[in-house]
Amino acid sequence: MPNPSPRRAAKPKVPALELWLIDAFTDRAFAGNPAAVCLLESERPDPWMQQLAGELNQAETAFLLRRNDGFGLRWFTPAVEVDLCGHATLASAHFLWQKKLLTPKAKARFHTRSGLLTATKAGDWIVLDFPATPAAVVEPPPYLLDSLRSPGAEVLFNGTDYMVVLPTAAKVRGIKADYRLLSAIEARGVIVTAPSDQDDADFISRFFAPQSGVDEDSVTGSAHCTLGPYWGGRLDLTEMTGYQASRRGGRVRVEVAGDRVRLGGKAVTVLKGKLEG
Repeated sequence: MPNPSPRRAAKPKVPALELWLIDAFTDRAFAGNPAAVCLLESERPDPWMQQLAGELNQAETAFLLRRNDGFGLRWFTPAVEVDLCGHATLASAHFLWQKKLLTPKAKARFHTRSGLLTATKAGDWIVLDFPATPAAVVEPPPYLLDSLRSPGAEVLFNGTDYMVVLPTAAKVRGIKADYRLLSAIEARGVIVTAPSDQDDADFISRFFAPQSGVDEDSVTGSAHCTLGPYWGGRLDLTEMTGYQASRRGGRVRVEVAGDRVRLGGKAVTVLKGKLEG
């Protein structure tokens, strides 16, 4: 009589991971910039995180991992990992306070590829402390101004993004970008900005990043680390409000403090779920 087949050992069950969808830089759902936030139980391989970000197809997916002195934080677009992301950091801080992983008076500490970033609560607002990334005037690279149909515009570069300065807010709103040409620009993305025509904002902007897998970002916190120093110098202000004139739109409070920029915004939880496996 043949021996029965040995029973296979059951695979250990992988705990489900917290996975939330949060709209950042807004006080209402379906506005601002959405970010997925995933709380990891342990390190995960980079390809797994990139695949999950592609599956979720949000502008950014943030991965949090608890550390003794805060949380590790990494950001992935559907196509690449990025060095700095404002709205997904805001969403991550919102997640930690909503989950009661931090007390309301505690400072959120994030260890990232851009160094230590912090967030604090100020009533309903969350304030991020980010490095300033001022830009300098440069010659525009080939195709940049053609891609935005903005010949003769001033162009600056901060080492990561190009910034194109236009004369009016109407011109910023009216841009119909050529993403094929934009994707050829060697940069993380392109900021387009102008003085505001709104009473509740000092400047407006848009942000295009087909190179990073996001044709147009809804509200880009990290871009305001460049916009703040630029408009602060031009308007002789240290505290300003920026409006990002995307389809969803959002406001960012900006305070320039030497080599740091404080970014203020609100956030709204849209979806709470569990990721299996």
